[in-house]
Order: sequence, then C-alpha cells, then structure tokens
Amino acid sequence: MSAPLPAGSWQTPITSALVVRSAARLGEVVVDGADVWWSEGRPSEGGRSVLVRRSPGGEPTAVLPAPWNARTRVHEYGGGAWTVSDGVLWFTNFSDQRLHRLLPGGSPVAVTPEPAIPSGVRYADLRVVPGGVLAVRETHTESGAAADVVNEIVRIADDGSAEVLVSGPDFVSDPRPGPGGELAWLQWEHPDMPWDAAQLVVRAADGTETVVAGGNGDSVVQPTWAPDGTLWFLCDRTDVWSLHRWRAGADAELVLDVGSDIAGPQWVFGSSRFALLPDGRIVLAFGRGGQDRLGVLDVDGGLRELDLPYAAFRGVTATADGVVCVAGGPDSEPVVLRVPVDGGAAEVLRPARDLGLDPAWFSRPEHVTFPTEDRGTGIGEAHALVYPPTNPGATLPDGEAPPLLVVVHGGPTSAAVPVLNLDIQYWTSRGFCVADVDYRGSTGYGRRYRDALQDRWGVVDLDDVVACARYLADAGRVDPRRMAIRGGSAGGYTTLAALTMRPGVFTAGASHFGVADLGALASDTHKFESRYLDGLVAPWPSGRAVYDERSPINHVDALDTPLAVFQGDEDAVVPPAQAEAIVAALREKGVPHVYLLFAGEQHGFRKAENIRAALDGELSFYAQVWGFELPADEGIRPVELRR
Repeated sequence: MSAPLPAGSWQTPITSALVVRSAARLGEVVVDGADVWWSEGRPSEGGRSVLVRRSPGGEPTAVLPAPWNARTRVHEYGGGAWTVSDGVLWFTNFSDQRLHRLLPGGSPVAVTPEPAIPSGVRYADLRVVPGGVLAVRETHTESGAAADVVNEIVRIADDGSAEVLVSGPDFVSDPRPGPGGELAWLQWEHPDMPWDAAQLVVRAADGTETVVAGGNGDSVVQPTWAPDGTLWFLCDRTDVWSLHRWRAGADAELVLDVGSDIAGPQWVFGSSRFALLPDGRIVLAFGRGGQDRLGVLDVDGGLRELDLPYAAFRGVTATADGVVCVAGGPDSEPVVLRVPVDGGAAEVLRPARDLGLDPAWFSRPEHVTFPTEDRGTGIGEAHALVYPPTNPGATLPDGEAPPLLVVVHGGPTSAAVPVLNLDIQYWTSRGFCVADVDYRGSTGYGRRYRDALQDRWGVVDLDDVVACARYLADAGRVDPRRMAIRGGSAGGYTTLAALTMRPGVFTAGASHFGVADLGALASDTHKFESRYLDGLVAPWPSGRAVYDERSPINHVDALDTPLAVFQGDEDAVVPPAQAEAIVAALREKGVPHVYLLFAGEQHGFRKAENIRAALDGELSFYAQVWGFELPADEGIRPVELRR
C-alpha cells in the first residue's frame, strides 16, 4: 500500500548506486562476417570504451582489456574511433590518440607515430580499405588555437605511412570508398555546422570531383554506396532529412520523404540511421509522434513498418537478412538488437542490465505540445516528454502537487529521447515530475523547427522552457513554488539564462558544465564549435554586443535563485572558467549555491563515482532549498550549501 510522503523523501530502489551499477553507454555497431561488434562506455571502469564481439551461438566477449580505451577526441565529441574487418581491429586509443591495430590472437600495436604534441594528432571515422584504413585526421599545433587545427581525410597504410586524400575544407567526414574506385565524403566550412550546410562530394577514379548535394543551406549526412555504384544519402532540402540517391552522370533524386527527420545532427562520427540490404531493400529509422519507427523500404518503393517494442533506434547496420542496431524504449534501456526483416523474432544480442525492478517503478513519458511565443519564427508551439512521478510505494499528501524538474538537453541541436533513462527515473521515483523539453532548435521536427533558434539562442529557448513550466503549473500538474531547471552544456546555458534573464519562474537550478559567458565560449572553445555561435547568436566578434546581452554572467544582478554547479576540470568544450565565473558571482551576492569540480572529467561525466556524486549532490541541494528530508537508508551525504 502506498503511503503519503513529501516528494524527494520517497524511498526508491533507483539510487545513484543503481544508476551506475553495471551501466554501459552503447556506441557504434559493426558487422564483420557472422560476428557483431559494438562499443560500451563503462562508468565502473572510469568511463573506458570497451569493444565487445559476439559470434553466432556465443556469448559477448570483451576484446580490449584495460587500460585500452577505444575513444577519439576528434571534434572533442568523437565517434568512429574503431572499425573491424576480417577480424582485424583498428582503433584510436584515448590516452595518446594514436591509431592501433589488433590482429586476431595478438596484442594491440601502435601504427601511427607518437605525435610531437601529446594527443596532438587524432583519428576518427575509420573505414578499412586494402592495405590500411581511411580516416579523418585532426592535427593540432603548439599554438593551441582552434584556427590552427587542420582536418583532413587520409589513408593510413599498415606500416603507418599516411597519404592525404582530402585537404582544404575546414571540416571533413564520412570518407567512403566506392565500388568503382570512387571516394565520397562530406565537407563543410566555417561558420556552418554539419547540420547547417554540409556538402557531399564524389571523386571519380579519374580524379574528377562532383558536388552531389548539400551546401547553400542544405545538409547531407550518411553517404552510403550500393554495390551497383549508386550513392545513397540523407538530405534536408525538403525540410526534413529524407532519403536520396545519386548515380554518376545524373542529378541526385529524392526517394523517400516520410514527413519527419530520418537523420539526426552529426555531433559524432559514425552515426547510421539506414542500411542497404543485399537484395536492394533499405531498412531505416524515422521519427513519428515523439518516437522512432523502424521500416523496410522495398525495391518498388513501398514502406513497411516493423512491429517492435522500442521507441529509438541508432547504429542501423546491415546483415545478410536484416539489420543490427542499438534500440531502446520507455521500458528498456538500450540493447543491441538483431532484426530479421522477413519474419522471425528479433534477437537481443546485448541485453540491458538486469535492474531487478518491477516495471511499475518506471515513469512512462507523455509527448506534450504546448503553446509558446512566436518571436517571428512562424512557430508558436514547442514539445516535451513529460514524466509523471511514479512510485508504487508512495504518494503525495492530499492537495500537494509534485515539484517539477525542467530538463534542457544539450546541443542545443539535440533532442529528448523516449528511452528508459535511470537519470530521469532517479527523480520520478522520488516524487518529481520531469519535463524533458524539445525547445525550438531541437531536431526531429524538421529544418524549419531546427532553424527557429538561429539568431535567437538565449531567447526562444527561454520562452519555451518557461512556457513548458507554466503550462504544467497552470494545468495543476506541478507545484509552481517548486519548479527547478537543469541542463548540461548548452542546456546548462539555458538553465543559467533562465535564472538570470527570466527570474521568478524557477526556484532552483542546476548547471552541469554550462555556459555562463557566450563571448568567452566563442573565443575559447575547440575548432568544431568555434563558429557555432555565429548562427545561433551573431557573428563573432562583430556581434559582441549581442553576446554580452545574452550572457548570464552579465545579468547576475537578477540572480537570486539557489543554484548547483557541476564541472569537469579537463573540459575543453566549456572550460572550467565558465563555471567558476558564475560561482564567483553567486558567492559575491550571497546566493545559496553548491559547486562540485570533478578531477579528470571532460565534457560530461564518465566515472561512476562522479556520476553518483553529481546526482546525489543535486538531490541534497534541492532538499536543502525546498525543505525535505533525504531518504535515510541511502546514506547520501549532504553537500555544503554555501552563500
């Protein structure tokens, strides 16, 4: 029988210890013959990225023992750090960023030389070719300046020698060899991001180059060759990322527009949302109604949706009779899933961890659309996944509405995902309502929705998080006196901006490696994002006045809301100086605050002990601000609330 208890004090098995216990962030999937490989980021091993192989009839086997860590720092966000062909593994090792090769039964051997600058030469987006691999190579200089970083496509031979294939564009990705000696790749120039205006280029065997699609306000992702020389890709010239194809001597043509985005933003290398089957059919993932579907496009153009109990798919990779992918849903953490397309049950190759919990503990999200201020965007609504408080052993006292956590995703070009996430269930099982907001600028709703944030970051995102909170409060679903906002990276910026530029809405906030000074970010971040704000805010440095106007650090006179700040001391994306500037302002004003700086962490926390400290520290912070008791049996040590 459930008992009435104040929110935050509810007893729950979803503790910070459970959040990290046997946890793994599933990454890319590679099919090598009959074997399936994937990567797992394991907090229990300091965030190490482990590679796992599963052979038919066998159990998953870890391939790289500690301390090997298959993770690249290209673009700082990485992805595409490894690949395998005929059992031979190539990977970038995180500690030195050198390219290594592992033969079956052997030990990893460094292929590329030790760089003059530690981790100064990095490799990503690997693709095996005869005698070596293709890779995106990122070279840093002693200046440390983002403008001096060089990105190229290279061919690395087995002996470590390098041949530069593409050089000159500010950025390159997706080097893909064609069946007739062609090479396809993506390229883009500052100030564009790849989701703004990436071009697809093909170099024929005779050296002739053709811009197939993209640029001029169109974005292309995931070029994929078919055996017949047809090049397939996703392009958003129809407003959504839709499926296109190109043949030499002809124009690119639209093949399938499902009315929603098939692709997502290319924050990391190696993303895959469709796969070509041997018989010419295509399996693809696409969004609808706030969640993903997986469908099969027949050669005659008919699209058949597969009936699967999952709501998000990524890493879609072809097998002989279907695909392997990473899949998850409201009742399931991500799994590695083999999906036959012509009958037969899907097979889970890498199951989610056994949480030992009844599904009654899990809050299921509701996709909510709410009104917001237009601001000249032509769009007067935004979206959120709303998770109600859920605990089979506790209820709120009569007449009490739950506190609200408005979660702001990063990017800001990213999206809320309807997959079981214990970071959210940690809160809902304690009596909180969580709203994971897809403010304008998020992906999944088409180019027009995504571009609504152009020139308006720090304006429409604030409109939307405030509108979401008020929408839920006006409906009586949450307590307007206990509404908090939290987010990481770009979400941390919106958190800080909401507290300083829209004061009086939220009564607490938590910034995880968030941006306090937009001008400092524009002048002191890594190459990939060094011109990102030109589109979101204004050209830098000519638009300095706009940066100053929208920087939370310049509005601390209005900051009187208690705030928790969490930061990694090795963060190259949002350096610690950003967190320390806002903490200094809180201290000077005497505003209650918490500041936790984690040693050895970069942009996002990967070590189990730090993930736990951040979660429990944030709960302790809210307990002190809103006046509830922490669950006694969890042994959470209260963080120091400073003034």
